[in-house]
Amino acid sequence: MRKNSIENTRIKLLVVILIAIAYSCKEVKKETSEKENIVVNADPFFKLSLAQWSIHTMIKEKGVDPYTFAEKAKKWGFSGLEYVSQLYNPELSKANYSKEAMTSFVEKCNAEAKKHGMQNLIIMIDGQGNLAVSDTEERKIAIEKHYKWVDAAAAMGCHSIRVNLAGSDIPEEWKKNAVDGLTQLATYAKTKNINIIVENHGGLSSNGALVAEVMEIVNMDNCGTLPDFGNFCIQRNDKKDRSKGCANEYDKYIGVKELMPRAKAVSAKTRDFDVNGNETKIDYVKMLQIVKDAGYTGFIGVEYEGKVLGEEEGILATKKLLVSASKKVK
Repeated sequence: MRKNSIENTRIKLLVVILIAIAYSCKEVKKETSEKENIVVNADPFFKLSLAQWSIHTMIKEKGVDPYTFAEKAKKWGFSGLEYVSQLYNPELSKANYSKEAMTSFVEKCNAEAKKHGMQNLIIMIDGQGNLAVSDTEERKIAIEKHYKWVDAAAAMGCHSIRVNLAGSDIPEEWKKNAVDGLTQLATYAKTKNINIIVENHGGLSSNGALVAEVMEIVNMDNCGTLPDFGNFCIQRNDKKDRSKGCANEYDKYIGVKELMPRAKAVSAKTRDFDVNGNETKIDYVKMLQIVKDAGYTGFIGVEYEGKVLGEEEGILATKKLLVSASKKVK
């Protein structure tokens, strides 16, 4: 009896040990699996949009219809659209930007966006006059030329139009002009529930601290910024030839950090990539960390401007870089 009792005790102990080992292995496997899922299923903290300027060569030089923008963006894996006004200039300027021409533009864009399940976000406005010029009358004309684009953006369900703050080269003078131009335009845009956003786009608009100061003075909810990772050249060696380089470039990382508090959109510029798929002159992990630290979770727009890769290849390379770099952000 005693021998059988001892044997039973040993069997029970062995069963307990085996159960403990099995449970421990299960937990380790579960923990490992969860960690693997975190890596595999991790999504970026932002959504992806495409800036139409990324296909400007297709449109301007190869005759691609600008109204195929939504179709292309969908095919390449984007969900948001950032239109560029100048790519529609041939038809719109020919019609003198008539009400009928603008209505047709809006209807075509809306139909294509709906057809492909895309979201209209921004219209980037170019060639409509300088909002920070010193001549009061010229500035007024430029402001009023932007009204039709505010109306178009509202009809398309966009949240913003992007404007350029070109004008005076004298900082204090430029600042005063910029505040006036933005205040007047944002006041009109507010009635349409549209934001006026400023991109660092050359000249004093590429001085992050100065633009941030302008935003503080304007102090309107519908007036903000669109930080671009790569447009921080304040003064070029040759205004007519960009290939001759920049004479005065603002620190891009400081600039983005200064512009992020008022950001309503973000532009991910790329021009060239190394063998590992990284942008050769912009640290994307560092940039995305700045963006995330600012609490931004909206759309980041891909804007490829390179010459080495074709536009489609460059767009996809930029998209891949954004996703991969986001996984390294804390």
